[in-house]
Amino acid sequence: MSRSQVRPFLWGAATAAFQVEGAAFSDGKGPSIWDVFCATPGKTRNGDTGEVACDQYHRFSEDVELMRRLVLNAYRFSVSWPRVLPQGRGRVNETGLAYYQRLVDALLKAGIEPMVTLYHWDLPAALQMELGGWLHPDVPKLFADYAQLIFNRLGDRVRLWLTLNEPWVVVDAGYFTGVHPPGIRDRALGYQAGHNLMRAHAYGVERYRACDHPDGEIGLAINGTYSFPATDGQADRDAAERAMQNFAGWFAYPPVHGDYPPAMRERLGALLPDFTPADRRLLTRSVDYLALNYYTSDVVRFAPGAGAMEAELVPQPDVPRTEMNWPIVPDGLRRLLHWLNERCPGLPWYITENGAAFDDRADARGFVNDENRIAYLREHIETALAARAEGVDLRGYFVWSLIDNLEWTEGFSKRFGLVHCDRATLKRTIKASGQWYSRFIASAAPIVPPRGK
Repeated sequence: MSRSQVRPFLWGAATAAFQVEGAAFSDGKGPSIWDVFCATPGKTRNGDTGEVACDQYHRFSEDVELMRRLVLNAYRFSVSWPRVLPQGRGRVNETGLAYYQRLVDALLKAGIEPMVTLYHWDLPAALQMELGGWLHPDVPKLFADYAQLIFNRLGDRVRLWLTLNEPWVVVDAGYFTGVHPPGIRDRALGYQAGHNLMRAHAYGVERYRACDHPDGEIGLAINGTYSFPATDGQADRDAAERAMQNFAGWFAYPPVHGDYPPAMRERLGALLPDFTPADRRLLTRSVDYLALNYYTSDVVRFAPGAGAMEAELVPQPDVPRTEMNWPIVPDGLRRLLHWLNERCPGLPWYITENGAAFDDRADARGFVNDENRIAYLREHIETALAARAEGVDLRGYFVWSLIDNLEWTEGFSKRFGLVHCDRATLKRTIKASGQWYSRFIASAAPIVPPRGK
């Protein structure tokens, strides 16, 4: 099928390797920075780790069957870099690679399109210990080597690729606040790590485009919120614009325009590294599409002296919240899609994560009647499709997540899944939200890209 042919809208669900696979030290896999972090006392709730997680490594056939029952036509998952390159470079773990080949084959046999993320935060621990991780200028080149290995093995069957997932979180949680690995608290180092993540993206895309995959497309998954100005005053509106450039724009602008957003360049000064002319050339238009992960939005007001952007969040005490304490703001998704589409024009979009954690209570059968999650998904899907009707070239929507999994430092205490996973037995049970989503997909009118897309 050529890229010019019409493709169906993708209705999918998403996961990440570290959160679902388990088998953390099996079949030749090396440790990731998250394996090391979780093994450190006090870093995760209840000391939860990804050693077993949902055991998808051993149960992927069962999970693909669940996807088929959910009527999904797409599944977004990530490859674990240390599963295929235990040291991050050098020796290839063929057993680990074979797992992903079997998973892709099972998905295709079930009529489910794979969307593969190359980096969803689980950097090989060896690269952190030996080189300092994303602070080392050579790690982007090692990422490109790893990416090319995966392209060579899966590129004949996988059409949709994402280089990185949410580099903003990698920087903010890993280097600004230190609540994620590598647990650093240094803003200057954070901006350097973010810069190398953008270089890694550019080098990975260069390798992909040098391969013979005429039907494939590659992008980047960003996250962000829509910042509603607290008032109609120009100062608040300008502050909200700066806040969005500093959040969603931080990693959306470089792969389109070759540099960071104007507000960041103007206000961060020497904290923000410069791209070399060669890197800038590689970065510019280095995405065939962009992917957005959306959960919440905020209200912002102008606050002189409040950080470089002089913007601060306004409390929203009356807005309903999820178990993550995130305000539920469906219309923020529509507005953010438009904001991004105006600043990064001419690109298709995918929503690659959208969902909510709630206080799920399973009955004796393992069934969860999560009407609150159904309402959340319905409202967000409606507003996403509204953005599409208003001109955003939206090509797909993925629920976060397929199955209850390890929610990073929150351990297994926060549940986002369409499928309940019993922690004692790992038994999977489709929730009411999963049943609703499957009925919605089955009854939805066909959605195809505009003519010529």
